[in-house]
Amino acid sequence: MLQDLVAHGYRVHAVAPEDDAEVRSVLQQWQVEYHTVPLNRSGISLKGDLKLFQAYHQLLQRLKPQVVFAYTIKPVIFGSLAARMAGVKKMVSMITGLGYSFSAEAKSHVKLISRLLYRTALSTNQTVIFQNPDDRDLFLKEGLTSAGKVRIVNGSGVDVQQFAVQPLPANRKRFLLIARLLRDKGIREYAEAARLVHQKHPEAEFYLLGPTDPSPNAIQQSELDAWVQEGTLKYLGATKDVRPFIAEYCSVYVLPSYREGTPRSVLEAMSLGRAIITTDTPGCRETVEDGVNGRLVPVKESAGLAQAMLEFLDHPEQVEQMARKSRQLVEEKYAVEKVNAVLLEILQ
Repeated sequence: MLQDLVAHGYRVHAVAPEDDAEVRSVLQQWQVEYHTVPLNRSGISLKGDLKLFQAYHQLLQRLKPQVVFAYTIKPVIFGSLAARMAGVKKMVSMITGLGYSFSAEAKSHVKLISRLLYRTALSTNQTVIFQNPDDRDLFLKEGLTSAGKVRIVNGSGVDVQQFAVQPLPANRKRFLLIARLLRDKGIREYAEAARLVHQKHPEAEFYLLGPTDPSPNAIQQSELDAWVQEGTLKYLGATKDVRPFIAEYCSVYVLPSYREGTPRSVLEAMSLGRAIITTDTPGCRETVEDGVNGRLVPVKESAGLAQAMLEFLDHPEQVEQMARKSRQLVEEKYAVEKVNAVLLEILQ
């Protein structure tokens, strides 16, 4: 998206919390100027969030952009508010998922504050983009935005050339889940399903890839260690490039998430040519045609997840058939150039 904006003649600035030398170098090659802000992803902190708002405001006052495009909860909320105070003429936000504040586990005051902030911030936006119709309908039902501002896109898109098809591993009994180690990614259900499958197929392998997280919704290190020690899961750590891990450790990709915007990891696995098991829940269900490129399973249900895994183990010919369908679906619906064309039209 950043490269497409530059190609269309925009002077582009990217803003993120990490001062990553590698990211900075890549963006410099793309002719994108990079700025960092003090963003703490976990929880609500009056002091920390005020500091973030001030950083956004000072940066936007200095840069005087024509358009600000924000995504994820804190950039959307505090970026929108800062843009209004800085006199930015056009503000566009993309809701990429609902996060902890909309989960059943969130405390009532967190739910109340997050909705108040969303309602206030999005009132300053010309367009609010959603990645699935369920999130859109929820925001409209709760009065967080208005129908006239809303657009839907097919996720963030995936570069089908960068994520080219990779041969399936020789061992067709390898399942992989890639996610931050959060409960609402369905990691506990994945571990329990692995235990159930091992009773019939002890040779099956279950891999987990992704970083730890400071969120109150995080999987504790002790729980992860227990799964690894008992042989339920094999933990691969964290990475910036998922492609070699999907190529080696994945015959079927699994994401038992409770809710998503559009799960990028699923799209990347589909692009690389992998069958998918994911939940019949907002954001996830859009990526899978049940029985065509994968299986949809009930949310928060280990037994249903285990049954879908057993079907692939008992009918290995489906692994390759559905892998081809996944790639076809990505090319038709989720290719980044198609998504970017919609976003460019909105931003112009």
